[in-house]
Formats: sequence, C-alpha cells, structure tokens
Amino acid sequence: MTLRRVNVVILVLLVVAFLIVIQRNLLNLNDFLKKETPDSVSGVILPFESDVSPSVRADSIRTGDEIPVVITASEERLGAVVAAINSIHQNTKANVVFNIVALNDTVDHLQEWLSRTRLNHVKYKITVFKPDVLNGKISKDPKRLETVKPLKFARFYLPFYLPEAEKAIYLDDDVIVQGDIKDLYETSLKPGHAAAFSDDCDSASTKGAVHGAGNQNYYIGFLDFKKEAIKKLGMRAKTCSFNPGVIVANLTEWRNQNISGQLEHWMELNAQQDLYSNTLADSITTPPLLIVFYKHHSSIDPMWHVRHLGSTGAGQRYSAQFVKAAKLLHWNGHYKPWGVKSAYSDVWERWYIPDPTGKFSPLRRHSGE
Repeated sequence: MTLRRVNVVILVLLVVAFLIVIQRNLLNLNDFLKKETPDSVSGVILPFESDVSPSVRADSIRTGDEIPVVITASEERLGAVVAAINSIHQNTKANVVFNIVALNDTVDHLQEWLSRTRLNHVKYKITVFKPDVLNGKISKDPKRLETVKPLKFARFYLPFYLPEAEKAIYLDDDVIVQGDIKDLYETSLKPGHAAAFSDDCDSASTKGAVHGAGNQNYYIGFLDFKKEAIKKLGMRAKTCSFNPGVIVANLTEWRNQNISGQLEHWMELNAQQDLYSNTLADSITTPPLLIVFYKHHSSIDPMWHVRHLGSTGAGQRYSAQFVKAAKLLHWNGHYKPWGVKSAYSDVWERWYIPDPTGKFSPLRRHSGE
C-alpha cells in the first residue's frame, strides 16, 4: 500500500471518529433537554402539569378553521362548565375546540360526564393546572385567602395552553352562550391590543349595575389609589373598569408583550404591598388585568357579555325579552343558576345535562324547588 493510500485511510477513519463523537454529544444534549424542558421554557414555570387529550371520533369533528375556547372546570361546580359547553356547541356549526383547564381531582369525573352524554361528539382537550405557579403571588391575608381559587388565574396564562394559536376566547364557567360563538371569535382587535373585554359602563351591563358594592364599575372599586405603586401609574380612578369573564385574546400580541409576566409582576407586588381595594369582594383576578390593560384593550359587543345575573335583583333589572336577545349571559355574583336561588335559572337549566355519575346535582333540584 502506498503512502498516499495510507494517508487517505487514516483521514477517513478520523472523519468517522469525529462523526461518532458529534452524534454522541447530540444524543446526550437531547436527553438533557428532555429532562429539563417539561417544567420550564426560557426560565418560565409552566402553569400546567400535563395535557390530557382524549381521542375524538372522526365523524364528530367539524370542518373549517379551529376556534379555541378556554374554560375552567372545578369539581364543586362541574355542572356549570358542562352547561356552558353544551350551549356553545348547540348554537354553532363552527369547528370549536374546547381547552378545559382543571385540577387533577376533576379530570376523570369530567371525562366520564362528557363521554357518557350527547357531548361525546365535542372536540376538547383537558389541561391540568399547576397551583404552584401562584406561589409568592397571592396575598397571605386570611380574608383574601378564603376567596382564592387557583383556577381563577388560569386566564392569565392563555398562550401556554395554546402554543400555536394566534387567537382564542376565554370564558368563565358560569355563562350560557345563546349566539354563534364564531361571531364573538371574529371580534376585531385594534393593532397592538392583546385582548378585548366588555366595559362595565357599556349600555347593556349598566342595567345590571351592582348596588351597595362600592364603585365596582370603575378602577377605584378594584385598586387602592392611596398606595404609591398605584399613584405612580397615573391612572384615573374613575376610569371605567371591565369584566374579565369573557376575553377575546390576540395570543400573538399576548406573547410579544409578555402579558402573563406583567400580570405576575402585579400579583407579586400586591402580595407585598396590598394594592387592591377593600371593597373588592372576590374579584381578585380583575385588578392586575385592569392595570396591564389600562386604556390598551379593544371592546366586545355588550350583547356578548350581559352580566350580573348572579346579583341581587337581577330579575328586575333585565326583562325576559332582553335576556332572550342576549348573545351571552353571565351569572357573575353570589347567586348561581345551579344554586337554590338565581335569576333566570330556567335559561341555564335548558342547557344543563345531568351528571351520569350522580356526583353533581343542582341544589334546586336536590332541594325539590
């Protein structure tokens, strides 16, 4: 063998050895990433533990662009989310995908409820929320802790549940949708706006104004304007507030502006300095949203968020004709339609599907009323 051939063989062997080393390093890096990425992305703790994505019957999937709807499901009021989902599904032909955020103790019950009723055709996925994400972000005041429910903060993390979506709808569970959800989804957001809400001073919600609860239609009803951190923001105390029970979100802008991070910042600051108003009641998710979206949000058609149906006297404030014409009804307030007493509970009852497991039952039915 000539010297030249020997050199070629040696060169080939060196190249092979080099490639083997590179391959091993890449495999080791891949293993490392698999171990490190489930709970963090760029140092951010993910607000969920896992996705539960059940198989969906092929003949049940509607065509067209997907419309993501995020809604929470808690065990003690599981009938609410079932009624809400049913009302949405029955009133649209759009390809709606429900992204249900729940705690671990609810998943099995919810899946059984959906699979054993006419909702077995609904397309959905369940995300298990991780309450640990709220550590250090909630006030330790005993009076406030009583009203803290982890799932209330799920709306702060919308892009995390839908990493590839550009737009989504968030709904509280105590709603009934009477219009086509596609119309709400097509709400136009102004350039640079990450979300659209229904203002509390709009013509529809003003009819359901909450009396005796401070200035709950204005920022001063949610924030303590005597605190220095609030003063520095230069916000007007009499600015009209909004209700975050219905949100149309531009998820691209939400990500770009790090809305979730901004909300967490104000949660942490409140835990340290108690920035929220004393008349806040249980609306603990509203103040940080009001700060972050101050004069920087779009508007939702008022008929797509007719609220305060859970407040005292709602039955006298709204006529039956007005309730029938509303596109979305929201029983925010103390009185829920699955409880013993509530205005227009018969509307909610039309969409409620009995629990096949028998674990959940509206109090009204249970008490014989």
